Amino acid sequence: MIAAYFQSLGLFDREEITQIVQLFEYKKLNKNDFFVKENQPCNEVAFIASGIFRSYYNSSNAEDVTYCFRFPNSLIAAYSSFITGGPSVESMQAISPAELWVIKKSAIDKLAAESLVWTKYLRMIAEQQYLELEKRIFQLQKETALQRYTVLLRDQPEFVRQIPLQYLSSYLGITQRHLSRIRNEITF
Repeated sequence: MIAAYFQSLGLFDREEITQIVQLFEYKKLNKNDFFVKENQPCNEVAFIASGIFRSYYNSSNAEDVTYCFRFPNSLIAAYSSFITGGPSVESMQAISPAELWVIKKSAIDKLAAESLVWTKYLRMIAEQQYLELEKRIFQLQKETALQRYTVLLRDQPEFVRQIPLQYLSSYLGITQRHLSRIRNEITF
């Protein structure tokens, strides 16, 4: 699965992919376990083989605010903490049992120092993170909660029903009651 991910990028040859895959360690998390906790440094990146994660932060009035979900076949890391080495401003929690393939920052740094292809890959990841952040900002400013929910349903239909309503409503920026009304409006 992780080899297929790297192969799909079209950056690495077969031998490089074999070497990369050997640097990852398998990790299993239970529902509600954390990949990263707020105020702790993030010194690894994981490929999600199975499971769903939510990224959230605590607001000034001590409410947790879900701002992102991560699904299988994607990467997860507290990106700003990973880059700076400082404490994470977010927590990343499994909302279902999850299987990960994890690589340490030290291994990534070594690969980047030895390979221009890795430098290109890391730039690509940084660009994807930027675009994702921009998309999220525009969603919150331009789209209604119904539109945001519809996009999430379109992009991840098999997983949305597994996300608890309190996390979905937080992600959409609405109350659970409003989310229930939206769900009733949409015909499946």
